[in-house]
Amino acid sequence: MNIGNGILNFVERAGNRLPDPVTIFVILITAVVTISVLAAGAGLESTHPVTGETIAAQSLLSGDNVARLLTEFTSIFVNFPPLGLVLVVMIGAGVAERTGLFGAGLRALVGWVPNTLLTATLVFAGVMGNLAVDAGYVVLIPLGGIVFASVGRHPIAGIAATFAGVSAGFSANLFPGPLEPLLLGITVQAAQFIDPDWQLNILSNYYFIMVLTPAVVIAGTWVTQAIIEPRLGEWKGIKGENGEEEDAPTTDLTAAEKRGLMAAGVVMVALIAWVVSMTVPADGILRDETGDLAPFYNAIVAISMIAFLLMGLAFGIASGTIKSDKDAVGMASGAMSDMGVYIILAFVMAMFLALFSWSNLGTILAINGAAALQASGLPAPLLLVAMVLLTAVLNLFVGSASAKWAMLAPVAVPMLMLLGIGPDATTAAYRVGDGATNIITPLLPYMPLILVFARRYVPEFGLGSLIATMLPYSVAILVVSLGVLGIFVLADLPLGPGLAPVSYDATGLTPAQ
Repeated sequence: MNIGNGILNFVERAGNRLPDPVTIFVILITAVVTISVLAAGAGLESTHPVTGETIAAQSLLSGDNVARLLTEFTSIFVNFPPLGLVLVVMIGAGVAERTGLFGAGLRALVGWVPNTLLTATLVFAGVMGNLAVDAGYVVLIPLGGIVFASVGRHPIAGIAATFAGVSAGFSANLFPGPLEPLLLGITVQAAQFIDPDWQLNILSNYYFIMVLTPAVVIAGTWVTQAIIEPRLGEWKGIKGENGEEEDAPTTDLTAAEKRGLMAAGVVMVALIAWVVSMTVPADGILRDETGDLAPFYNAIVAISMIAFLLMGLAFGIASGTIKSDKDAVGMASGAMSDMGVYIILAFVMAMFLALFSWSNLGTILAINGAAALQASGLPAPLLLVAMVLLTAVLNLFVGSASAKWAMLAPVAVPMLMLLGIGPDATTAAYRVGDGATNIITPLLPYMPLILVFARRYVPEFGLGSLIATMLPYSVAILVVSLGVLGIFVLADLPLGPGLAPVSYDATGLTPAQ
């Protein structure tokens, strides 16, 4: 354990010596521009495995790219996907937080859930919350800190546990989510290079993600309680304006808070009924023409904002923390002012990701990595492990799950089919690697937001501190996920309902039955 702490302390010290995150991304922008010029000059290129198109490195200082940057400068920032989501949700969440709804509700929760189950509850909530895709980052992770602080435990550990569930557990869940059709649609296209009649339904990884859910919860809980909390030490509370340490919040509720929770509960029930009416009927307005719930998934951000806002208003009016419309508007604007640092970080991050995409360096990296796997000559099971590790490393540089899979699948899926591994298993291996390193890459779009949440409790908490805190989760979840995948593969178990086992009969070019 001392060796482990020494490694984490080194990572933290090294990371915290780095410049401010804004400066880091400015440096990265400079680096990618420089590398793009050199790579383009050297004629660096790869052949896309699907289209046969030659993907060449593009100089970001070419006339076309300079003109593109200048003309799209504003739209790059405004259209940065996390930006609008964060700001929209924070309007409602800011009101709910400042009225006292979050604090009262969470104190009621921790008064009901035993302290020994809090960690597992947060990790599980994070895993289930990834059904809401990015909204889980904005809504659940700050609540993890509040929950831990309310019972006198270190809030950074609560943030870390929830972050691990939302992000490292991205491919685990008890229910299929929007990631299923996105990834498996790409898998089918790649598999049909070998077997034109091959088909997978969107539940082809469902058994796997269900079994992975408790495994991620157990791993996240163990890391939090055995490694992270001892390393962080005892929570001393936030120092007040006079320098004295403030006491941790009590779990006792006042009469006004109970009235507020009652009012918020009534609004919540009404909102649930409203959402059910839009999703349960086959012709519900949040279903598409095929009856799929894709519109519901896309509406979760708006529903979250409306729910937080209305429940916060109901709590504030009933408890007396809102006495006029000016109070509510002030609370919403206060939440926006807290986002100032994140907005600046989002700006430089959006610019970096756009330039990195235009350079084609990420695409070339992914294509060459997949080709290296193919040329390695490893046995099929080890090749599957290599696929996981390659994906985990690539995820540090190319964030989009669908973009990486669109480049890897056309090589990896046919290659492993010919070696006796079915496309559903290859997809599961990709998901294991993609999820495990989300929480340690500085390129995660929500990494700056996590820092903002953490600095509410520890102002000096830096990027190195965050990466050092999350590294044990990344390793533990990667190991556990590989173990779960190994059980399915070695026991030749189906990864989803109505499917064949993970093995594949390459000689007949038909699914193994």
